[in-house]
Amino acid sequence: MTDDMTDEAASSELEFKRAIESIVLVAHDPVPPELLAQLIEQPTVSIERWCDELADDYRSESRGFELVRVAGGYRYQTAADLTPYVERFLLHDQRARLSGAALETLAIVAYKQPISRAQVAAIRGVDPDGVMRTLQARGYIDEVGRDTGPGQAILYGTTATFLERLGLDSVDDLPPIAEFIPGADVVEALEDGLRVTPIIEVGARPGGPGPDGTHPGGPHPGVAAPDRGTGS
Repeated sequence: MTDDMTDEAASSELEFKRAIESIVLVAHDPVPPELLAQLIEQPTVSIERWCDELADDYRSESRGFELVRVAGGYRYQTAADLTPYVERFLLHDQRARLSGAALETLAIVAYKQPISRAQVAAIRGVDPDGVMRTLQARGYIDEVGRDTGPGQAILYGTTATFLERLGLDSVDDLPPIAEFIPGADVVEALEDGLRVTPIIEVGARPGGPGPDGTHPGGPHPGVAAPDRGTGS
């Protein structure tokens, strides 16, 4: 009887795993474990365990795809080491890449969110309206609230699409910004390299000739002395 119960439990677990595969395969966005739990009518903790086991199975079998958790849910994506082949397939339909200004603005929003346009402008030193409209149109940032101060400025933050494209589960998984800040020695070296050293000419000794061979008070080189005439 015990063996029969064990076989039945294993069979049910296999069915639940297959159900997870089917749902995640047809889903457009990452599927939260809570939603999978509702659909399969099993505890969330069991869903997460089965997803981990499925992911381990794919890796051990060296599949061309993997089950990953991003943006708070599960999705299928191609294996990282097969990226060159996938890029060749998608190259003809590749969307224009974000400009340097857009990437800079997106980084500011990601690390300083929630943040207003004025605050982004203060950090970047330029008007970010056009760039922020582009980021919002692509679904990387969106309005998340309003400032409580005067004017109640609109505040922006990153979206689930942003997390999905970066392969992150939450913004807490962003690398620490300190990793991108150069050390004090690098900053000092940069300042030394950019510092302009003024050229100071050594003046002539009092009463002696200057660097151009003229005497103090004499005419400037290339300028004739006024003709004072002869005395009578």
